[in-house]
Amino acid sequence: MADVFTRKQRSRVMAAVKAENTSPERKVRSIVHRLGYRFSLHRKDLPGKPDIVLPRHRGVIFVHGCFWHQHPRCEAAARPATNTRYWTAKLDRNIARDKRNLRTLRRMGWKPLVIWECQLKKPAALEAKLRGFLKKR
Repeated sequence: MADVFTRKQRSRVMAAVKAENTSPERKVRSIVHRLGYRFSLHRKDLPGKPDIVLPRHRGVIFVHGCFWHQHPRCEAAARPATNTRYWTAKLDRNIARDKRNLRTLRRMGWKPLVIWECQLKKPAALEAKLRGFLKKR
């Protein structure tokens, strides 16, 4: 499938993609806060700069976009049909980096949780998942 944007337009769109304080991240933070937990954000001293950090509970939460972090078996993670060499290398690096960060966090004594963007489509299930994760802390 051909891209609907010109190269210049696509570049502008991709440059606008935010890394912090995304809508999915804000929604997860809202649920965690409503459940009564306090947290810090984007701690640069932790691998992967987790989106939500619960220091008292040694828990971290990453809110991953399904495309950028390649959520397995998710429609939103479909790889682009154009410029495949670039995208394959880029997305494979993201996957490897995420695995490395999770492994390092576990070794440091932190308990990580990954929330995928598509999971926000089912708020009750997402809240139950967060509640279970937080309760174990």
